Amino acid sequence: MATVLAALALGACGSEGVAVPSDDPNHEGAEIFAQRCSGCHTLSPAGTQGSGNRSLRTQGPNLDQRTETFEDALFAIHNGGFSGAIMPQNIVVGDDAEAVARFVEEYAGGDVEESPRPSPSSSSSSSDSGDSSSG
Repeated sequence: MATVLAALALGACGSEGVAVPSDDPNHEGAEIFAQRCSGCHTLSPAGTQGSGNRSLRTQGPNLDQRTETFEDALFAIHNGGFSGAIMPQNIVVGDDAEAVARFVEEYAGGDVEESPRPSPSSSSSSSDSGDSSSG
């Protein structure tokens, strides 16, 4: 009985409520993410804080701090991440998997700052021209 209660308590950890509006096309993906992924991943729009407890167990990446494409998110869902060592394969399937992948693509990376590197269109000749409109 104690084991069941502990599992239920741990399963409830890591969720603060979905912040994606119900009329947003990604709301369903956010709800599924909150239900199925909150134990291991942080993603603020889904209200999840699963990446913060690394001292107790291995966690998935903090998706507030990393961007993902739809294709990469869907690959990770189907294949158990990229290493296949920790995340269960097919944690969600079918339309639900696609909804989660669309949500992750849209909302992951909220805490990622722009790189200080120059943009690809910048060149050394433009910095010599004194044109301050670029960049």
